[in-house]
Amino acid sequence: MAPQATSAATGRGIGIRTAADGNQRSRGQVHVYDGEGKGKSQAALGVVLRTIGLGICEQKQTRVLLLRFLKGPGRSYDEDAAIEALQQGFPHLIDQVRTGRGEFFGPDQVTRVDIQEAQRGWTIAKGAIASELYSVVVLDELNPVLDLGLLDVEEVVRTLSAKPPGMEVIVTGRGAPRSLVQIADLHSEMRAHRRADRSDEALSGQPGAGLEGVEVYTGEGKGKSTSALGKALQAIGRGISQDKSHRVLILQWLKGGSGYTEDAAIAALRESYPHLVDHLRSGRDAIVWRGQQQPIDYVEAERAWEIARAAISSGLYKTVILDEINPTVDLELIPVEPIVQTLLRKPAETEVILTGRCKHPPAYFDLASVHSEMVCHKHYAERGVDLKRGVDY
Repeated sequence: MAPQATSAATGRGIGIRTAADGNQRSRGQVHVYDGEGKGKSQAALGVVLRTIGLGICEQKQTRVLLLRFLKGPGRSYDEDAAIEALQQGFPHLIDQVRTGRGEFFGPDQVTRVDIQEAQRGWTIAKGAIASELYSVVVLDELNPVLDLGLLDVEEVVRTLSAKPPGMEVIVTGRGAPRSLVQIADLHSEMRAHRRADRSDEALSGQPGAGLEGVEVYTGEGKGKSTSALGKALQAIGRGISQDKSHRVLILQWLKGGSGYTEDAAIAALRESYPHLVDHLRSGRDAIVWRGQQQPIDYVEAERAWEIARAAISSGLYKTVILDEINPTVDLELIPVEPIVQTLLRKPAETEVILTGRCKHPPAYFDLASVHSEMVCHKHYAERGVDLKRGVDY
């Protein structure tokens, strides 16, 4: 996601601010992603990819720790393939530790082993934070661990409050405790949207189920484009695990300039997987405001859509990411109906990810099997904290 326009500017309509407008910050922050919607772990992986990409571009030492609570052996997870792609593409830069058991359990099913595994994970986390060896520490599913009472919340809060100044810490999972949210610099909720029941035969005859392989990430909060990057990693990783070619197309609207949030991440992906990732962008290097659209905006938006429609229909790509298409439609730069028809006719094995904020949800939102709204409850930019390359843009 590109850095957001200031609150004074957002009242003018949907627009995308170029990354060049932001100031870099050097201090690391505590990020909390929670909520019932999909995209929390994906967003964390997107930040990881951006950090690695920036380190490669600037020839800096970058290391990441992925510490996954409640995700022990015996069960596979959505992000497994993405992590495999990261580890194969960037060996020695990513460390992963999994703790806990593989099955879901509630508060009344907690065992001594569950407590021991949570404590083991937290001991590793504290050591990693104290060592300052990592640029980013991801504490995946720490929130439900705290919600289950497996760890002392106040100890966790004290440790994260005293983390090294340059380190980013990302905490994910449902049910973030109040005291953790209070010390967080960023709190983004992934809110799940359920569609009204429908019996449309085009949607596989399953009321409210949506069209498999269509995912929408929208809202004012942080994590939309970042979650899409996580989906790209998943597609590549699935191809590796299945010994198949899972090609990914990342197509961006309203981002004709340079220096955007995803640039380093996409560059890193293409460097490690040059034959699997294609990237195209469209638009001019400027904010596009409602009521101030220029002819070139329509031309560029339509050009990108023609490429997207052909890519989706061809079946050559297993994942097609349509980044910032939602505000493009909201600005009426391209019509909605061709998008709806293309999604309805897409190959079954092709996943289409549509991102970006919008004021008026377009009709294709109703087709999505996953619709997560990123709700921003807290952002350090609101307190005047400068943005940081590799994490914010």
